[in-house]
Amino acid sequence: MQVVVETLIIELSTPAFDKRPVYITGNFCKWLPDLQEFQMINVSSGKYQFQFPETMELPDPLEYKYTRGGWDQVELDRFGKPYGNRVAVKGDGIVQDTVARWQIDNSEKTDFSPIVELVSDTFEIPQFNKTRRIQVLLPHDYYERPDLSFPVLYMNDAQNLFGEGSPYGNWEIDQSLTKLAKEHKTGVIIVAIDHGGEDRILEFSPYTNPKLGKGQGELFLRFIATTLKPHIDKKYRTKPERLNTGIGGSSVGGLLSLYAALMFPQVFGKMMIFSPSLWISQRVYFDVIHFFEPFESRIYLYAGGKEGANMLPNFKKLQETLETQAFGYDRVKIKSSIDPKGKHEEKQWSQEFPLAMKWLFLE
Repeated sequence: MQVVVETLIIELSTPAFDKRPVYITGNFCKWLPDLQEFQMINVSSGKYQFQFPETMELPDPLEYKYTRGGWDQVELDRFGKPYGNRVAVKGDGIVQDTVARWQIDNSEKTDFSPIVELVSDTFEIPQFNKTRRIQVLLPHDYYERPDLSFPVLYMNDAQNLFGEGSPYGNWEIDQSLTKLAKEHKTGVIIVAIDHGGEDRILEFSPYTNPKLGKGQGELFLRFIATTLKPHIDKKYRTKPERLNTGIGGSSVGGLLSLYAALMFPQVFGKMMIFSPSLWISQRVYFDVIHFFEPFESRIYLYAGGKEGANMLPNFKKLQETLETQAFGYDRVKIKSSIDPKGKHEEKQWSQEFPLAMKWLFLE
């Protein structure tokens, strides 16, 4: 039965990050999924509209769906399942719909880079009465999978991790995450925390050093564990459990990550420890013995042979001490990596980062 309706307006809300055009299809156009005359108008960010011509004859009831240009790019429900036909009837006037997810034509997908978002330029650190820039790198398909939650890796020295980097270089973790995503190894949220410039060493060091002064590493870890982590868990879809929470860094940031394993095992279950500054205090070996708890954990250790005369001897002593403490506890996994030619620099840590990510989170 064909009827004439005065007008029917369809309004659609959907996540704004997807820039593909939206089409409406249905029993009014033989279910063809990409007809130009049925492309919806993008009226604002994430908002689309289509008005059927007043003179157009429409089925009653009208059945329809949304696509991004083909049946391989059709709307899905919030669980990623096919969505049933929608129905509009004569006299509805304005119909308002929402689409939470879309099928992706992965054969044509080219951008696997992480989504970089600014959490705050002035995130308050109450433990220091300071503020700091905090950014996140979300999986490339974070907004395409609203039903999923993700593990989190907190990383220090954000200025050196991605983007333009710093005068010292760049880990290029955004590029590593892109490559991992292309290998279908993705699904971790990175929280990148800026360091404090001149205060960096003292903020990260958990120890007092005669030349450097009193370390504030424990306070900095308390900031991450009790202030920043609750905020991230509330704002993003995270897996907040300790086995899905990691911390990573290099140099004195690596030492801080080691200390997180010793002093905050109830919060952090995965540690990425690159070239730790073990020279700051010999107490670290005592702390490994005294504080180590056999919680289920994964610890990735890395050092280079060209980082100074003391790096590898100290590193091997740390490795042996950790392995001794973990002996008999199968739930504690420790992986050590040594590059005899490795230098103390961002370029080296950039090469090690994807290897550590795979072992810590993606295996």
